Amino acid sequence: MTLKRTALYLRLSRDDEKAGESLSIENQRAILKRFAEENGGTIAGEYIDDGWSGTSFERPAVQRLLEDAKNGKIDTILVKDLSRFGRNYIQVGQYVDYIFPAYGIRFIALSDNVDTADRTSSAMDMMPIMNVFNEWHAANTSKKIRAVLECNWRKGKYTNWAYPYGYKAGQDEKRTAVIDEEAAAVVRRIFDLRLQGNSARAIARTLTDEGIPNPTAHYTRLDGQKSERRNFGLWSPKTITDILKDETYIGTLTQHRTARFSYKNHAVCDVPADERFIVTAAHQPIIPYTVWQRVQEINGRTFRGRMDKSGTLHPLSSLLVCADCGKKMKYKRAGGTSREKGGFYSCRTYTDLGKKYCSSHTISEKEIVRLLLKDLRAMLGNRQIDEQKAREHFLSSRAKQKEKESAADGTELRSLKKRLSELDKLIASAFEEKVLGSLPENVCKDLCEKFFSEKESASRRISDLEKSLQQDSAEEEAEKYLLRLKQYANCEDLTREMCLLLIDKIVVGEKSTDGTPRKIDIYYKFSAPKQSP
Repeated sequence: MTLKRTALYLRLSRDDEKAGESLSIENQRAILKRFAEENGGTIAGEYIDDGWSGTSFERPAVQRLLEDAKNGKIDTILVKDLSRFGRNYIQVGQYVDYIFPAYGIRFIALSDNVDTADRTSSAMDMMPIMNVFNEWHAANTSKKIRAVLECNWRKGKYTNWAYPYGYKAGQDEKRTAVIDEEAAAVVRRIFDLRLQGNSARAIARTLTDEGIPNPTAHYTRLDGQKSERRNFGLWSPKTITDILKDETYIGTLTQHRTARFSYKNHAVCDVPADERFIVTAAHQPIIPYTVWQRVQEINGRTFRGRMDKSGTLHPLSSLLVCADCGKKMKYKRAGGTSREKGGFYSCRTYTDLGKKYCSSHTISEKEIVRLLLKDLRAMLGNRQIDEQKAREHFLSSRAKQKEKESAADGTELRSLKKRLSELDKLIASAFEEKVLGSLPENVCKDLCEKFFSEKESASRRISDLEKSLQQDSAEEEAEKYLLRLKQYANCEDLTREMCLLLIDKIVVGEKSTDGTPRKIDIYYKFSAPKQSP
């Protein structure tokens, strides 16, 4: 049977490139064109997927090929072999046996002697088996690649194609991350701005207004290549948030954060924390650990403050609480002749719903700032501060917070230790059954490899959990905390950074009608709650 309007489909994956010239696009093209010309066919078009895996049919050239087949633009599809068209035996079978015949398309795989024009041939009978072997090859290749990656992850070799903003590729065998000073300066600025109480949105706006290129624009400028994505160099809050929580900046290398569901389903999913590969002190840090930890504390707060209409984030924003309804107090700027006096804070319930639900609890910003500065100077002066009490309260607060955060970790730790004991028994039992002859050697080997792999993963996770649960660094953190406290002993102005560091919350009571002082409870992070005079 002579050919008619013939489509040439060519595919080459990254793994196929290792096979050499025999599978190259040029070689496939030459073979297919020669066959088409010798059989009187007219080449209606070439459809090429270069660098695409055959396990997925979401390839651009395949989609275009199928669209042209549906629209009647081609009569024949010509491929070098079945594996070029795909390595998913179910989908290849569906297209060859059902979809192509429905559109009147003839399918030919030259090397496999498959031609749907002759469905009685032995090659057509063998086609399902050949498709299964093609998929097995993809599964086996995926398994080998995963084994190589895991080996490199354990050695601390960087395998990702891109480095986090602030780093670039090193020239050593492990491709150790090297600091990119230009970008690292921006990263340090981002952390400094966060310590000052700026939100991710505010930081993104600041960097954009200053014309600092975002990570994509920065790397595009460095390598001289245009990004496939449309990019204007603008910063987004998500980019800032990702940078602020990335442990890479304290020298920790974390790999295998995400994975694909399978070699056939390429959708990406997050990998559980205990299955990731983490190497500490893997490269030079950009951010000191103490700074990074303080930023994580700020990020973990349930309230972060809001800017007013003028774009100003006030030092005490989100820290004042109504003593009666428990809602955060809202900042309002004074108007009219009172504008020069500054703003004031009022109960949010009163502001939003009226006096039926709560009273105003109004207090001027100048009054509460004056009260705080006076109290802080008295408490944090080198002579007045009770370092022992401050240290004890800090350690106590830290322990409570740590206990709350690590409750789940403690449960997981006990479970893992129990599982380790079970694995030791299972391994011993497998060897015993092998010696007695009741368990074949190959089965024993597979079981032991599985048990040892699980044991190694569990041991690594136990080590990480114990390190996070231990209190050895608490005293050192307390000393650093006391040093930071003393820095504010003679402060003249109240800053946002100072408030976030020192104050947990301020509970404001309503003004009394009998002339007694109003009740204001200041909850410091370094001492017990203190009631204002």
